[in-house]
Amino acid sequence: MLKLICFSLVQCLFLASGQVFLKLAMMRMDKFSWSWKFFRELTTNWQLLASGLSMVAASLIWFYIIKRFDLSLAYPLISFSYVFGTLAAIFIFHENVTLTRWLGVLFIMIGVAFLTKPAI
Repeated sequence: MLKLICFSLVQCLFLASGQVFLKLAMMRMDKFSWSWKFFRELTTNWQLLASGLSMVAASLIWFYIIKRFDLSLAYPLISFSYVFGTLAAIFIFHENVTLTRWLGVLFIMIGVAFLTKPAI
């Protein structure tokens, strides 16, 4: 079980970092348009590349996880990415995360804790 949790945490870190880099990339871009300038700007956006690489890394770890572990146990562990995403919202994007949002994340984590406990 510890091995699955460790792999899931790393996978969720890559997953959340991919989303953070994607948001950074989109914040850097001008308004969308069907122009060569827009797509040239898109192809030179290093945050977009970092997002893609993070997503690839997350996918490769996910492939390993679902090959080795039960999907019914592994899939809920992706919820760790909610914690990482919420922390990124606070520390990177300086968003105000309300108590109700934190309670929602806490309830999800409680559900994950129930799923990872051995059956009684």
